[in-house]
Amino acid sequence: MQSNVENAIQAFSQGQPVMVFDSDFRECETDLLWPATAASPAVMRRLRQDCGGLLFLAVGDEIGSLFGLPWLQDIHTHPALVAENPVLGRLITDDLQYDSRSAFTLSLNHRETYTGITDRDRALTTRRFGELAGEMMVANASEEKAQEALGIEFRTPGHIPVCRESPGGLETRQGHTELAVAIARLSGHVPATIGAEMLQPDGDKALSVEAARQYAELHDIPMITGADLLNALGIED
Repeated sequence: MQSNVENAIQAFSQGQPVMVFDSDFRECETDLLWPATAASPAVMRRLRQDCGGLLFLAVGDEIGSLFGLPWLQDIHTHPALVAENPVLGRLITDDLQYDSRSAFTLSLNHRETYTGITDRDRALTTRRFGELAGEMMVANASEEKAQEALGIEFRTPGHIPVCRESPGGLETRQGHTELAVAIARLSGHVPATIGAEMLQPDGDKALSVEAARQYAELHDIPMITGADLLNALGIED
């Protein structure tokens, strides 16, 4: 019998969704995830309607490096920018309750989108980002060429928030971004995953693990935990 992780990897490799609960000791949230390259209007609609949390695109650190995507936390604390925009100093991120660093980098829209917020627009942005990342990696493109290609197709700000994996991945940070990227890698996909946090119907709290498991069973979606993934990879929790 295949393990939960093996089932999740197999489903993801076929462009099907998986669900990942991070940890009782972190955000206590379950994400519904698809490979970025599998994004379609129907996928975006499902994420929007069934989850309730923020739609995000989790990308591997190697993609972040290739495209030169900076962490927003670094931008917002840059001395020159803080001096020019003092409010950044007032809004400094130094009190995260679940981590010490945020994974957010730039937000993007594909240049062929209109507002960027429709299911069609967000699907195009997501899918083409994943495809372009794969194309650049296969071509072993230089950072200059990759960033030029990114700029030809995309603009910022946009309606797809991008989260960049921490260097070292799950060895150094065990957040939703790293978990989502790990699933993509293990399944043979480009390390780019679209997902959203699942909330209770009233939106006041994260969907409970029990309710998430019921949703997974109802829709025949493999569900794993961060601990499952760490154990499969031989990483200490």
